[in-house]
Amino acid sequence: MSDPTPPREADNGHAAADAYRRIREQILSGRRAAGEWLREGELADSIGVSRTPVREALRRLTAEGLVRHERNRGVQVQTWSSRDLDEIFSLRSVLEPWGCRLAASAGTVDVDALDALAHRMDEVAPGGRPSDVDELTALNNRFHRMILEASGNSRLAGVVSSVIEMPLVWRTFSRYSPDALRRSLAHHHELVAALAAPDPDWAESVMLSHVRAAWHSIRLRDGCDQAPGPELPD
Repeated sequence: MSDPTPPREADNGHAAADAYRRIREQILSGRRAAGEWLREGELADSIGVSRTPVREALRRLTAEGLVRHERNRGVQVQTWSSRDLDEIFSLRSVLEPWGCRLAASAGTVDVDALDALAHRMDEVAPGGRPSDVDELTALNNRFHRMILEASGNSRLAGVVSSVIEMPLVWRTFSRYSPDALRRSLAHHHELVAALAAPDPDWAESVMLSHVRAAWHSIRLRDGCDQAPGPELPD
């Protein structure tokens, strides 16, 4: 049976998907700075496609909130204030500890795989100094997602992912001091122990400490002086 999709349409779809992936990666990695104006012509030349796929990619990124479209001016990489970070980490402080409790209660998380990820992160960041921030971030995302996927709530992982995949949070580890990163990595090992127990109260408590410590580390590094959102249980 022949492919009903016309070749040109299929090619354009592939080019748009590739443009979207590459521009998104540039934004999330910080190579496209917050507030930077994105010009279709420059993007098309750098990626090696026409303007049409770039235009489609920018529409998708606008829908995701990674860029904003301003009438008569163009498309700009979204900027995030300290209040945005406050809101993000306040959500994480509720959703991730709850998800971790559910995962411990369900007892279905692959503890051995989590333990392997925790040790690999130690190897990537010896002494709290990451040799590869991108790899460390990817490993961390896998670690957290595995826990959320084991919660039994089919929507939770997607909701949390939509919250944390923002430019100022994606490269969290690049903003950590060595002491803060060592603390974060130690939390991962304690989470493995709590989930292996399994102890829902312990797992929830460690995840809450983990998320709150991350927010305080970024806040101090950026020189923010406001409280990090509503008071939550210690």
